[in-house]
Amino acid sequence: MAISKEESVLFDDWKGNREGFVFDGVASELDYLNSNIKLCFVLKEVNDLGGGGWDLREFIKAGARSQTWDNISRWVTCIRHIKSNIKWSEIEKIDENYRKETLRSICAFNLKKSPGSHTTERATFNAVVAEDKDYIIKQYDIYKPDITICCGTGWDLRWALDLNDGEVFETNRGIKWFMNKQNKPVFMYAHPSARVQDSLIVYGLIDAIREVCA
Repeated sequence: MAISKEESVLFDDWKGNREGFVFDGVASELDYLNSNIKLCFVLKEVNDLGGGGWDLREFIKAGARSQTWDNISRWVTCIRHIKSNIKWSEIEKIDENYRKETLRSICAFNLKKSPGSHTTERATFNAVVAEDKDYIIKQYDIYKPDITICCGTGWDLRWALDLNDGEVFETNRGIKWFMNKQNKPVFMYAHPSARVQDSLIVYGLIDAIREVCA
């Protein structure tokens, strides 16, 4: 079954449980399947005080926005050229067209499908993830990513996927990661808009992926 069809079947069942359900997943199925490395980014929830009810996939295809998605675009570029030493000057300037072109090949989804504010309410988030655990497992299994990047969600995804008994590894520079059920690496990293210099956020992850995967 095609990814888009599997997503549709899953979301038709899931959306009734979450007011303001925000759809997400693979932006462009063809680009995702044809990419040299299938990348999945796992976030917590969308920041939307307007109540949700929209589609993150369409938002990404339209170019998303600079906050959060500039650094994800930089990550994608560097990961797809992991054996090259891409200079900061080559990826410092990111515009909407660059994001459109770069992000269409990725998968990105939120663990919590109902929207929140810019600061996650931990108790509410934990409760929703616990209630939706079976759905989260089913969604993640659709994509079969080669590399998963947890954007501040590493421990949450590990628990949601029933992988708490598995080993957590650490790179030489302290980035934690684990293997999913397909023996593919899942990196436990910071949110792309964390209050850290962009170049440090970008190359910290790339350094870890290069150590583990290259």
